Amino acid sequence: MHNWFECKVSYVKTMENGLQKKVSEPYLVDAMSFTEAEARIIEEIQPYISGEFTVADIKRARYSELFFNEKGDRFYKFKVYFITLDEKSGAEKKTASQMLAQATTLEDAIVILNEGMKGTMADYVIASVSETMLVDVFPFDAGSIPSGKKSDEELMAEAKKEVETE
Repeated sequence: MHNWFECKVSYVKTMENGLQKKVSEPYLVDAMSFTEAEARIIEEIQPYISGEFTVADIKRARYSELFFNEKGDRFYKFKVYFITLDEKSGAEKKTASQMLAQATTLEDAIVILNEGMKGTMADYVIASVSETMLVDVFPFDAGSIPSGKKSDEELMAEAKKEVETE
């Protein structure tokens, strides 16, 4: 299960016309806690922002599913109702769920959501779709976890590499 956190990063950005403007951009990070979310967003953003930046806000984002599309440059938020029948009363019950899809247009986002939901046995209805301001999403990568204690040779090689790059 993923724990998504929306992190707002504030920094001074050089605009296309050459002027500098302070901006605050939201990013989505998969982390176990607020502390880990802050550490991960700093690690992910540092290579892309020159100068100082601050993590201005972190809040929990409750997405049950994310659908990625390499061609997409925007993120669309969906409110989806899963429809079930109550066996005793025979009434329809709707359970709300929020999902995120990466796409270039609203129409593409709906197609991507429907493609991702193909294997779902439950009936669902899209209640709303809206474009988010998210700049990027950073899912958890198990390959980025250190495999354990590093040997003395590995530590020396890393230290040498750091000295050479300075």
